[in-house]
Amino acid sequence: MQASGPRPELPNPLGTSDPGQAEPLDPNPLELDPNLLELDPSQAEARPLAFQWSLLAWAGLVGVLTGFAVVGFHELLGFINNVLFGPGVELLLHLIGDSQPQPPPLVEVVALPADNGTPLKALLQIGLGGLGFVPPPPAPVVPDPLPAQPLLLSWLASWPVVLVPLVGGLGVGLLRFFGGTLGPSLPSLMAMADGSVKAAAKVPLLRLVAASLSLGSGASLGPEGPSVESGGNIGLWIASRCGLSPSNQKALVAAGVAAGLAAGFKAPIAGVFFAFEGSYSTIPGRPSVRAVLVAAVSSELVTQLCLGDEPIFRLPAYEVRSPLELPLYLGLGLVASLMSWALVAVLAAGRSDGVQRQLARLPAWLITGLGGLGVGLLALGFPQVLGVGYDTIEALLGSNGGIALSTLLALLLVKLLATGLSSATGFVGGGFAPALFLGAVLGNCYGQILGDSGFHLPVAEPPAYAMVGMAAVLAGSARAPLTALLLLFELTHDIRIVLPLMAAAGLSAALVERWQGLADPGLLGPDPMEEERRRHLAGLAVVEALEPEAPLVLEAHTPAASALDQLLAAHGHCLLVEQDDWVISLVTLGDLQRALTAESETELALADCRRSDLVWLPSGANLAQLEDQLSPNGLRQLPVFELSAPAPAVLPEGVPPGGLPLAALRGLASRDGMARALARSRHQGQGPNPSPGPLETEGAPGAA
Repeated sequence: MQASGPRPELPNPLGTSDPGQAEPLDPNPLELDPNLLELDPSQAEARPLAFQWSLLAWAGLVGVLTGFAVVGFHELLGFINNVLFGPGVELLLHLIGDSQPQPPPLVEVVALPADNGTPLKALLQIGLGGLGFVPPPPAPVVPDPLPAQPLLLSWLASWPVVLVPLVGGLGVGLLRFFGGTLGPSLPSLMAMADGSVKAAAKVPLLRLVAASLSLGSGASLGPEGPSVESGGNIGLWIASRCGLSPSNQKALVAAGVAAGLAAGFKAPIAGVFFAFEGSYSTIPGRPSVRAVLVAAVSSELVTQLCLGDEPIFRLPAYEVRSPLELPLYLGLGLVASLMSWALVAVLAAGRSDGVQRQLARLPAWLITGLGGLGVGLLALGFPQVLGVGYDTIEALLGSNGGIALSTLLALLLVKLLATGLSSATGFVGGGFAPALFLGAVLGNCYGQILGDSGFHLPVAEPPAYAMVGMAAVLAGSARAPLTALLLLFELTHDIRIVLPLMAAAGLSAALVERWQGLADPGLLGPDPMEEERRRHLAGLAVVEALEPEAPLVLEAHTPAASALDQLLAAHGHCLLVEQDDWVISLVTLGDLQRALTAESETELALADCRRSDLVWLPSGANLAQLEDQLSPNGLRQLPVFELSAPAPAVLPEGVPPGGLPLAALRGLASRDGMARALARSRHQGQGPNPSPGPLETEGAPGAA
């Protein structure tokens, strides 16, 4: 028997967001305090604040631990870099040369300032001298003739940039071979937090050590990816150990992601936006925003206390010649979108099944060694491609355009190859730093072409375009224009750069998204579990997800109020609008309600209630394409037509000119129908393995 009145809503004394889920800290979750039943409404509404404070406390802990992890990563990276490019090379030369006399230095030793940085930075400065970034070193001193040296010893003395990446690659390969999986990547972390995949969070110690060895030996990747993934793993590890609900687990994963990027770039605002803007992110709710803010602030505080508040690289003041330059920045955004597409394509090609199958024929520990050898050979001509590349970015931003365009263009190509090779062969690092590097070089080229080396236009110096190019390439390749915009703004602290950044970054991200579709993960790379799920969806036809009921089709001149009544009577979520036997639009229940509320005194026709173009699919499409159409449009149903034309390659796709023939309508495909089709396929034994092995949970090395 149902109660005659509404059931009273009791406050939740268990400290969880879901009253049906209890924290394991409470041994008697069913024992309620009788006094709680006597609280007035204002007290009842204030009761959930205890949960909010609890989530913020967990987020603060995640931020602090992530900050210390990033600080340790930074120190270990510097130590490995110093050892490999200093005593490491000397030790190998000594072991191989034995008692042979040491060859004289190839160039005269140049006294460098005390704060010059790591040996890799000094090596890059010497290499940059040939490009005009810094004054060239003194002329080589001709030594007295010495007895002939062993060929291998002479090779090692001349090519340290080849030796060190090779040794580092072998070390990373052995670490992967004996250490096993490095832990889940970002998309896997969100699936684990959501409960759709068994949680397998891992303390990121091995990941950070492997990343330090990779980047310290010269792999052409960045440190932000390991920082972000480590923060996400810390967040999920704490949430799973404390028995938090899935929504709270997702909030802590987002908090860890924001903390990792905030600590890695010393940019807390960009970290907050990246946690919600990344293509992997499905984090709703105001509590998540508060948790992300707390984690980003706490990790940045730890980083500043331990490493200082100096930015990761120094940027010059942004120069403005004329507001009329804004269209030129749109041109830079167009060019940057091509570079973003090239970067993502190179990374995807290196991680493709065909390439990985060929590499799998070799011993696992040897693959990264060969990758290091390849990067070292590329660095013989362009040592700037080694490592993170922040020193090269600083040099480009400090240049006045005196570098040959041919040299810069060659550097773009070599950096792309070195980054793809590092990622494909198993080095651990991220794609943010290569994107910034490529953007700085590309922007410098673009500025030179507009200025003294090309059209001789009265525009800003190349460093101004280099800064905007950094944000534009990052926005397009990472699918995060707001993150890129705020990152460069936090680094420059110059409000004048915001408008060019918005123009170039927004256009770059929009074009890359249009070319590659919304489902492409960009710099994050493919996630094994997500790829397996998508492959399974692609193997099922969209007709498997059709609703059993016929769709509601009404004429365009039907009154909106009458259409709403008919839709409610049919228990549907949307209807189709037809005119002269052609379907012209799709109207949802929410569209009708909004239109009738806004125009309560006007008799509206159904055609006036549509808010977007018709979203549809041909009957030859699959469930992966159905998901691509439903998700970005916020729909639950869409029509399927029996057409001879193939399914669009890039989704979402709108209505063709003139609409679609009503006679070709097959029905409505829906989210519920997709769930039923998946359930049927799993029941028949066709579904993917719900609990992937440890290697399947590891993300690609080029993530973030």
